[in-house]
Amino acid sequence: MFLFKAIDASASGLTAQRLRLDLIADNIANISTTRTAEGGPYRRRVPVFVPQNNGALSFQTELNRALEGGSGGPRVAAIIDDPRPGPLNYDPSHPDARADGFVEMPNVNVVTEMSNMIAATRAYDANVTVMNAAKDIAQRALEIGRG
Repeated sequence: MFLFKAIDASASGLTAQRLRLDLIADNIANISTTRTAEGGPYRRRVPVFVPQNNGALSFQTELNRALEGGSGGPRVAAIIDDPRPGPLNYDPSHPDARADGFVEMPNVNVVTEMSNMIAATRAYDANVTVMNAAKDIAQRALEIGRG
C-alpha cells in the first residue's frame, strides 16, 4: 500500500536527520578539542546520505521510482571526517603546540554547524508532517469504512 511506503520513507528521513543532528552536536561539543585518541585535533564529522534502495541510480530513475510508490527514503551510507585543515592559533604555551608555537584547532565552524542544524531541524519537521498527514489519511479512510 502506497500509504505505508510514505510512512517508511518518512521514518527513514527522521532517522537520518536525527543522526545528522547528533553529529552536529558532537561537532559543536568538540570545537576546542586539540587532542584526540587518533592523534591531532578533532575533525568535523558529516553523514553521507544515499537513497534507501540503491545509491548508484540516476535522478530520473529515483524520480520515477518515487512517483510509482516511493524510493524508501534516505539511509546513511557512511560518516566521514571532513579532511579540511583547521585554523592555526599561535599559542606557544599550549600543550599541543607545534615547534613553531602554532596549535592546529578543529575544523569546526559554529556558523556552518548552526546553519546545518537549522536545515536538519526543518527536514526533520517536514518528515514529521508527512508522517502525521499519512496517519490522518489512514484515520479518515477508516472513518469512511465505518459510515
